Amino acid sequence: MPESSGQNELGEHIEIITPEKYGGTRIDQLLVTLLPNHSRSFIQRLIKTNRVQLNGEPVKASVVARVGAHIAIDVPAPTSPTLTPENLPLDVIHEDADIIVINKPSGMVVHTAAGHTSGTLVNALLYHAGGLSGIGGELRPGIVHRLDKGTSGLLVAAKHDQAHRELGRQFRQREIKKEYVALVWGGIQAGRKINLPIGRHRTERQRMSTSSIRSRTAITEIVRAEPLDGLTLIGVMILTGRTHQIRVHLAAIGHPIVGDSVYGGTKKHRLAPKHRTVASLSRPFLHASRLAFKHPRDRRQVEFRAKLPKELRCLLRDLRKQAQS
Repeated sequence: MPESSGQNELGEHIEIITPEKYGGTRIDQLLVTLLPNHSRSFIQRLIKTNRVQLNGEPVKASVVARVGAHIAIDVPAPTSPTLTPENLPLDVIHEDADIIVINKPSGMVVHTAAGHTSGTLVNALLYHAGGLSGIGGELRPGIVHRLDKGTSGLLVAAKHDQAHRELGRQFRQREIKKEYVALVWGGIQAGRKINLPIGRHRTERQRMSTSSIRSRTAITEIVRAEPLDGLTLIGVMILTGRTHQIRVHLAAIGHPIVGDSVYGGTKKHRLAPKHRTVASLSRPFLHASRLAFKHPRDRRQVEFRAKLPKELRCLLRDLRKQAQS
């Protein structure tokens, strides 16, 4: 099992002798199992930056570890965030010494990326909260999970590394409950489960797809459904957290989210006269409405809810009136 030389300003050095029960396992999968405090993506970054050695040599993620093989891992110390704090408005649902839960507006990017160097949720959190965990890296401090730019709703961030590790563990083990509200084209029944793997689109690299060669398991469940005369308002639970998962899954079964220009939710030929009210929607009708998890400090169950933003409530009101007329 892992042996650590301890933590210092340079990070942590871990050594592992591959146990018999894990012989023949890919090294990335082995480390995810034996180092539960670190996420899969973090371990993959360690491998890609040559911080993992197998029998004294840098290794690729796909290499299989034999029984008794020596694995050495150099884990860098958490990076102190250097992003610029910005005084941006935040809808804070809950805050304590360990976590902060935000109702993110549509249009706000969660963290800095290409084309988004300011105005992100992270910039706002650094101003509001002062300090965030460094595990996510310099550009993603405190960020345990994400919401797409166009998606509104609940997101939890960690204020320190211990909280980040515990929340990350709950996400990996699918203990955190995430429920969304979406308006989709066509009729769909509650109780339907969508189990289609998701990966990067083969030619359009900004999109995801259920027909990718390299894909990962993704499971989405429809838990509620309200018919609205050619549209359906649904409650969605996700058991995995893949990029664009809900949007991709619903589009794949022929029910794209209203307002989603990337995955077919805004095609003009869909707009019958009774549906012209949705043409003005400039964002996907997708909102993270409920988030439930065990608090990282004392493990008590906590639950947070966020109602639909005003523009979605108004659209829904009009659609319901129309459906009843």
